[in-house]
Amino acid sequence: MKAFTDLEVWKKSRTLRNNVSELTKSFPAEERYRLADQIIRSSRSIGNNIAEGHGRFHYADASKFLINARGSAIETIDHLIIALDENYINEQAFDRFKNDCEECVKMINGYINYLRNQSSAMKNAS
Repeated sequence: MKAFTDLEVWKKSRTLRNNVSELTKSFPAEERYRLADQIIRSSRSIGNNIAEGHGRFHYADASKFLINARGSAIETIDHLIIALDENYINEQAFDRFKNDCEECVKMINGYINYLRNQSSAMKNAS
């Protein structure tokens, strides 16, 4: 079995997390414990949930964490919209980060489908 760090979806979430962390350094000081903290937490939660789901034995358990990861990616987009609305980022940066979040969502969906298929195959083999 692969380590979670070998999963392409986790690698993508790691890159996103690191890029978000770098982005928030340009936010105003008054946002340090508000928007910056929230966007950092939601972006970190994507990879955290992928890792935790990977450590689960059953598809149903793993999928719950992957669904949480997907929700965190969408939450990160909402925080990015706030940053855009507050003029902390420009439209180009927003689009780039939004696309990265959406790519994470697609990859998470693919991973969920893969696990579902693996679970079905194991049930059918029994």
